[in-house]
Amino acid sequence: MEFFEASIELLQTLVVALGAGLGVWGLVNLLEGYGSDNAASNVHCT
Repeated sequence: MEFFEASIELLQTLVVALGAGLGVWGLVNLLEGYGSDNAASNVHCT
């Protein structure tokens, strides 16, 4: 029974870590989207 408790605890840790990673990734993507709203940033000098 102790094996199952340890494996459940490990799975919970993995799920929390995965959720945190996806949350950070989503936040970065959201902030990158707001960064492209500036019209002056779209002007490229060649």
